Amino acid sequence: MLAKALTLCCLMALALPTLAEEGWWRSAQFYQIYPRSFKDSDGNGVGDLQGITQQLAYLKEIGITATWLSPIFTSPMADFGYDVANFYEIDPVFGTMSDFEALVQKANQMNIKIILDFVPNHSSDECDWFIRSAAGEEEYKDFYVWHTGKVVNGIRQPPNNWISVFRGSQWTWHEGRQAYYLHQFHAKQPDLNYRNPKVVEAMKDVLRFWLRKGVYGFRIDAVPHVFEVEADVNGNWPDEPRNQYVSDPEDYAYLDHIYTTNQPETIELVYDFRQVLEEIDQELGGDDRILLTEAYAPLDVLMQYYGNDTRKGSQIPFNFELLANVHYDSNAFDYAQLIHNWLDNMPAGQVANWVLGNHDQSRIGSRLGADRIDAANMLLLMLPGISVTYQGEELGMLDVFISWEDTVDPQACQSNEQEFERLTRDPVRTPFQWSDEANAGFTSGPTTWLPISKDYKLVNVKRERGIALSHLNVYKQLRALRDEPTMKDGDVTVKPIGPTVLAFKRSLPGHKSYIVVWNLNDDVETVILDSVFIDLTSELRYVVVTNKSIRRKNDLTYANSVLLMPKEVIVLSTV
Repeated sequence: MLAKALTLCCLMALALPTLAEEGWWRSAQFYQIYPRSFKDSDGNGVGDLQGITQQLAYLKEIGITATWLSPIFTSPMADFGYDVANFYEIDPVFGTMSDFEALVQKANQMNIKIILDFVPNHSSDECDWFIRSAAGEEEYKDFYVWHTGKVVNGIRQPPNNWISVFRGSQWTWHEGRQAYYLHQFHAKQPDLNYRNPKVVEAMKDVLRFWLRKGVYGFRIDAVPHVFEVEADVNGNWPDEPRNQYVSDPEDYAYLDHIYTTNQPETIELVYDFRQVLEEIDQELGGDDRILLTEAYAPLDVLMQYYGNDTRKGSQIPFNFELLANVHYDSNAFDYAQLIHNWLDNMPAGQVANWVLGNHDQSRIGSRLGADRIDAANMLLLMLPGISVTYQGEELGMLDVFISWEDTVDPQACQSNEQEFERLTRDPVRTPFQWSDEANAGFTSGPTTWLPISKDYKLVNVKRERGIALSHLNVYKQLRALRDEPTMKDGDVTVKPIGPTVLAFKRSLPGHKSYIVVWNLNDDVETVILDSVFIDLTSELRYVVVTNKSIRRKNDLTYANSVLLMPKEVIVLSTV
């Protein structure tokens, strides 16, 4: 009996800030849409804005508060929109400005807020700003980071050893300018120079433009890369030190990026961006505009994104603890520790968020195992605060194998046939599976920009709507629970019961308590819950069950003997 393992367990409880009269986002459900792959309205095999508008009812069905769209701005698509040529225009592949305005209008009518992906670190090399900078025009000369390099044995070389996220040097020679330009990512993504105040103001103007178009905020991409260490008095930057666990000198992980990521000025820039949102809040009124920041960084750095005693920062610095650090063999202690890494370090009065998938990381079912999809969504939706779902995770979509010949992701294409599978992001970006019709109902056309998963006849919205305990319907039940006062305002107590069972309780005086219990084991387990949590009623009710359960919703069980099937996860409530 797992109760015998209690001496090995740690009980961790946290009182959470009350949400009374707080911003809409503090208990919101966010949903990431990768527009190329969500819904195609015109049959060309690529998703678009009209397709998103057509499917807003689906977002409402699954209880989404706000959806953030991966980049839709004009782009040559060297990195599928993360190389922006014009920050003020919609790329024709996705539609027109009128299409965007119609999307915002309908979303607002349905009380769904639109959040845009904002890429501040770089533009496309086809951006007018870069073209003018490369030509040496005075107004734009220092909009980007340029250096003439160094001459070694008569050969001109890049100014230092910095390596791009996409492999190879971060420096590319420009014949017209007769200088190297910096690009932390693709060579077609030159880094903007945020030590130039004109760049900062130009990007603030971009934020103002879209906020006045009716968006409710931005997910800021690749924030840690925005600043590099300041150059020395001679205009030079130091080499970055070597990492010891990678031998390929072209690989990004070959170096420790202490001079090109997580510089202190980056945090201040986020505060500056937040101030723009505050100004627009005053100008336009209505609900708060928000920032979501993407940063893979140490926890002490991430917590600074929230703000400090004098300045406000990002309302939602993405919490990647569970996304980046759990794997199929992670145990209950691992999960509990990662949950509390965030909760215990979060500044007072701030709100946690939970992210288990995105367009850059392997899907939940492929990363953790298909038998853990419901459990992952229970963590996402039952832990306190904000949930962020990547499109398709509510269905249990899996990674799709895409051959080297069919790979289009530039991060993988710049590697080789032996390395591409480690780097490619294509498998998580395949088209959304709407039905068992041709091409999964994603498009009326004959082809799709990436292959459709072979399992689409089994894993799709239409089919899962009709199966009581499908991943989709379990997700919808969990989402409905989030409206309960306990889920919005309650405390959380996290309890690993030995290495094989994770449990946590949400509680609020005067209201039902909810207990999530997850058996990570391949064997049947029996848990004595009233020895784990105090103040439980002797009887407990099954509130959410899955297809691994032998009990039904609304069945009763006893707190002193809760039976769990292998890999089963359940939600119980006090009676």
